[in-house]
Amino acid sequence: MIANGVYPYITAQIILQVLTPVIPALENMSKEPGGREKMENYYYYLAIPMSLLQTISQIQIFNTIGGVPIIPNFGSDILLTITVLVTMTAGTLFAIWLGNLIELMAPLGINARAVRTGVFRLTQEDWLNATPVGRRSIYSLTASGRRRVHHAHRRIHEAPQEEWNGEWQIVFVPEGALQPGLRDELRHDLLWQGYGAIAPGVFACPATNAGALRELLQQTGCANAVVTFRASALDGTVSRPLQALVHECWHLDRLATDYRRFYERFAPTLEWLAAGRSNEPQQCFALRILLIHEFRRILLRDPQLPDSLLAGDWPGHAARALCREIYRLALPLSDIHLERTLQTPTSRPPGNTSTKRKTPSTDEEEARKL
Repeated sequence: MIANGVYPYITAQIILQVLTPVIPALENMSKEPGGREKMENYYYYLAIPMSLLQTISQIQIFNTIGGVPIIPNFGSDILLTITVLVTMTAGTLFAIWLGNLIELMAPLGINARAVRTGVFRLTQEDWLNATPVGRRSIYSLTASGRRRVHHAHRRIHEAPQEEWNGEWQIVFVPEGALQPGLRDELRHDLLWQGYGAIAPGVFACPATNAGALRELLQQTGCANAVVTFRASALDGTVSRPLQALVHECWHLDRLATDYRRFYERFAPTLEWLAAGRSNEPQQCFALRILLIHEFRRILLRDPQLPDSLLAGDWPGHAARALCREIYRLALPLSDIHLERTLQTPTSRPPGNTSTKRKTPSTDEEEARKL
């Protein structure tokens, strides 16, 4: 789990299970029809103060270790204190049961065995963390998994850059500066962020957000082992050799072919949705998953280069517009299916997704960004 994990929930569950035989009201409620669901709600409510207590105790302990506080001014700075408490407590309230994943994947033709195998592999590759709760397990993103998902989310849902000043961000990884495993991880993350390998140990990307690069290097522990700088063409123009280098390093011909195939495959789907022929939430959910799955397979290989480096009829633009419109039309019914199916340790999704969709960070807003 994010932050405190599911341990506050487990602690709340143990406390109430111990108190149930002692408190007649709890014992009677647990035996009533629907009593199990009511008890799970109580677990959920009690997990919140348990998480707050765990957060405070953890920070106090770590602040006294080594003589250097990990969160300076915690307790004295009211805004900082509230932010930390809310962030770490909120992370406790989100989780998904393996059974939910199996149920969600069934309409896609993915059976339970395949889901379990996929989840096991993601756990082995440090994408997911498994926490047993009774005879079931809750799966959540690890720190590494959250970083990768955040990068992919930003690549998929944020519109490509519209202007470019001609500068490039260059990352040079000296030979022997990193262990082979960490070097491969950095290379993988750089490629995900749109960098191209222009030479062994040298990665380049049209200069956009230097903060994202600094964040990536800090999170991977490579900030003090690599060299980063900016560069630009001497005459400030996009020359033919530069265009040839870009096409070679980023495999743009293959990308263009994949984008055209995507458009040809999903264009009839837009006509079908626009005609109002689908009113099944499960069907729209399956469409939404398959749509983003196919689109992201191409997009995460797309460096989203400035238009000046691309062909005038670059098919990626038409593919993105098609994906955005299909996503927008499938979203409302798809969310209904998620609300019916998805569970947390409390047997229901935390919060109301219909309310959440009103905020700028929601899927509906993301559909407009695509």
